[in-house]
Amino acid sequence: MPSPGKVAAKEKFLAFLEGKSLRMTAQRMAIIDTVFNTEEHFTAEQLLEWARQKDKSVSRATVYRTLPLLTESGLVHEMDFGKDYKFYDPNYAEHPHHNHIICNDCEKIVEFESEKIERLESEISQKLGFSVKTQRLQITGACEQMKKSGNCKNRAIQCK
Repeated sequence: MPSPGKVAAKEKFLAFLEGKSLRMTAQRMAIIDTVFNTEEHFTAEQLLEWARQKDKSVSRATVYRTLPLLTESGLVHEMDFGKDYKFYDPNYAEHPHHNHIICNDCEKIVEFESEKIERLESEISQKLGFSVKTQRLQITGACEQMKKSGNCKNRAIQCK
């Protein structure tokens, strides 16, 4: 069951679409349901695969037309980790100030929040005469499983 924040984000997105006079199709609803029912970061291709589990008629074109709307609404965040494709963060509406650590090998993404980082951010911005609007911290590395065994179960999932 989606969290109350996810339900509210979905409702805000539906209102956003209505404000743009965009019609609600079954395909678009399957995509929206998928996005607001997951905690996982995803790529467009993963979203297509998951949405097709709800509705086999979901097209790649509809996914690629819906993703910019999701990011424009501010409810989903597009992340660029230097790959040929983007990742999308469905937890952005609930936690706009969180950080990510990403495994370069298997692309596992872990979100984290840190009061120390927030204090440092506040200290630096005040010292330099700025007020923080957004912040993004992305740390890349190798996950423990990859470092220990030279292989990672997540790698097989990503390499399908």
